[in-house]
Amino acid sequence: MSDAAPPDRKDQHLDVVLAGRGRHAREAGFDRVHFVHEALPDLDHDKIDLGADFLGRRLKAPLLISAMTGGPSRAEAINARLAEAAQHLGVALAVGSQRAAIEGGAEAGLDRTLRRRAPDTVILSNIGAAQLTRGFGPDEARRAMDMIDADALVVHLNPLQEACQPEGDRDWWGVGAALEALILKLEAPVVVKETGAGLSGRTARRLIDMGAAAVDVAGAGGTNWALVEGERASDPLDKAHAAAFSDWGAPTAQALVDVRRACPEAVIIGSGGVRDGVDAAKAIRLGADLVGQAAGVLAAAATSTEAVIAHFQQVMRQLRTVCFCTDSANLAALRRAPLRPFD
Repeated sequence: MSDAAPPDRKDQHLDVVLAGRGRHAREAGFDRVHFVHEALPDLDHDKIDLGADFLGRRLKAPLLISAMTGGPSRAEAINARLAEAAQHLGVALAVGSQRAAIEGGAEAGLDRTLRRRAPDTVILSNIGAAQLTRGFGPDEARRAMDMIDADALVVHLNPLQEACQPEGDRDWWGVGAALEALILKLEAPVVVKETGAGLSGRTARRLIDMGAAAVDVAGAGGTNWALVEGERASDPLDKAHAAAFSDWGAPTAQALVDVRRACPEAVIIGSGGVRDGVDAAKAIRLGADLVGQAAGVLAAAATSTEAVIAHFQQVMRQLRTVCFCTDSANLAALRRAPLRPFD
């Protein structure tokens, strides 16, 4: 995203998403996935283990709060609530892009205060892949991590958004090579994620072979950043350009199957249109190790820490009930739970 970007762009993004105007025209694909119901489970519902390992740490549930924040005045409160909730719940937290903070803008709560709010939480910092050929390298990545005392770095891939954003960065020549160099030089795990159009198995395999610690498929079905940029565009031609991509990308369910097939050994995060704990269970069954939610928790994050906690407690309760009704004592068993044929 270019230096000419308007200062209120992040707030515009937040307003569009909260209003539901950036929703992908394509569904995430979870409604086509159905577990075989077990009417006689041999389990104690309350003793089902939802714990998951991620980047050498044990989480209480296989959940990643994928932050999506607005401008500084709103982002600081949102980041604080998400961090406090992640700490309370024992799940992982990924912050939004730190580009503005690194370039000297407002930190929006992206400082060591975040770690103090979540001392035991896996925290992931975030920069964009497009910036890796525009002056961002290992030094900037380390600054992003040090800024919030992060455990790992997320590099996000958003070519569709950049192509539809009036001030977007459209020259991606050399970005792949720069990403590989960063992964090799950075003394920390690097997670690479898409931003709503999905990863193909081929691209995920390339990223894992580069040395990525994990990939996030971030498939179609949730927020469509082409449409979000179209909503904030003032030029009718920009709006029309973005609208043509309303159903672009691989649905999350399909992306998970493809990426797991191509990368059987990889750590895979499933995000994009995950609505509830049943969708989370389906994502895990299709190949996800962790499940991420961003827009789905945004309204709660704009309200209070308690609202975020309540939201994810409901997700965890639903996930546990799916395990119970498939006779799955833990997530490993859930990954083997029988499915009915796709509709």
